[in-house]
Amino acid sequence: MRQAPGILHLDMDAFYASVEQAAKPSLAGKAVIVGGIGARGVVATASYEARVFGVRSAMSIGEARRRCPNAAFLSPRFALYRQVSDTVMELLHRLSPLVEPLSLDEAFVDLEAGPHGGTLDTERVTEIAIRLRADIHTATGLTCSVGAATSKLLAKIASEADKPDGLCVVVPGTERAMLDPLPVRALPGVGPATGDVLRRAGLDTVADLAAVDESELVRLLGQAHGHGLHVLAAGLDARPVVADRDAKSVSVEDTFATDLVDRERITRELDRLTIRCVERLRAAGRSGRTIVLKLRRYDFGTLTRSETLRGPTDDPTVVRETIRRLAAQVDFTGGIRLLGVGVSGLADFAQQDLFGQDASEPAADDPEEDSDAAVVEAAPTTVSWSPGQDVVHDGFGPGWVQGSGVGRVTVRFEVPGGKPGRVRTFAIADPALQPGEPIPLPAGTGG
Repeated sequence: MRQAPGILHLDMDAFYASVEQAAKPSLAGKAVIVGGIGARGVVATASYEARVFGVRSAMSIGEARRRCPNAAFLSPRFALYRQVSDTVMELLHRLSPLVEPLSLDEAFVDLEAGPHGGTLDTERVTEIAIRLRADIHTATGLTCSVGAATSKLLAKIASEADKPDGLCVVVPGTERAMLDPLPVRALPGVGPATGDVLRRAGLDTVADLAAVDESELVRLLGQAHGHGLHVLAAGLDARPVVADRDAKSVSVEDTFATDLVDRERITRELDRLTIRCVERLRAAGRSGRTIVLKLRRYDFGTLTRSETLRGPTDDPTVVRETIRRLAAQVDFTGGIRLLGVGVSGLADFAQQDLFGQDASEPAADDPEEDSDAAVVEAAPTTVSWSPGQDVVHDGFGPGWVQGSGVGRVTVRFEVPGGKPGRVRTFAIADPALQPGEPIPLPAGTGG
């Protein structure tokens, strides 16, 4: 184990929602929920104002609307999130060449490999972390939480200890004091199914795991998982920070405590996994041609289905719709205990607009009552606008879609760093209104 807390873990606070609040002045300090807007969509990120109402990531959009009906529900804008992520990752690379992105908003940094490696102690690491958080806020206007420790395990736990906008440096020698009271779910590799097994065995905290004999964990979980968990519970984690862009594939998977049999629930879980997979794909700056669905049945039989596209993509809509097509071919009778989503055949570029924008999830938000423009009667049209989408109007300039329906689209005209803008309503096919590009965040716009 290291002698100094030289591994840093950075996690941007409510990243997608915070970017949207910074980009849209009228949403500053308000509840914002980013995710799939349709009936079967899931929450990707909720702002802290929305979390007060119990909204959380991976929740169905329908449940989020019931809990927080007055929130702004927005479709993701990955192009802008990637811009902001690139700025953050550049600041991390100034600290060390060893930066391991986990997603667009999360990364490990090995400070010992950087220019400060020879002078690291708790005080110096704290100074570096304070300066990093200030630099990120100056460059993006957003807040982040940082943890630092002697291992990846403790650094990640530390970054969660004081969110949002927090900093926690684990002093070497105090690792047990931080680990012992934590629930077993705090350890990597302990998902709902494993957590349920441990709970039934009376093992609720990390201290419980550390106290039990390794052979008991092996009996409960198997040789590899039981041994690995016993080591982590003891606070021993020698995993290095790896900056590796040469992976053959990117994938995520979850095991469930109770077998899934409801197709609608399975679809929601697959949508959630798709978001996580695309996050990792984009964090690595990659795209891929082959979309892979993995399932493990109730009887532990494993099934995979894949589809190869005409060109590489990192579009979440394309990946989601492909996964849904693959899932439609599978019989879920008997139940599914594991689901996974992956992308292989990786490339460093994306083939845009392979299948066009998905129009199956219409926006549900109604125009605001302060709209002051006359509504032009619209002819039937196939034009589709998504809540949060960037637009440009010939007369009013840049803005974003608040909602659309019954032949109308409502747009708020404002830009990052400006004042809350006015709302106007147009015919949905108004030729003066066109899709726009995300406007970069000016420094210091966020809260």
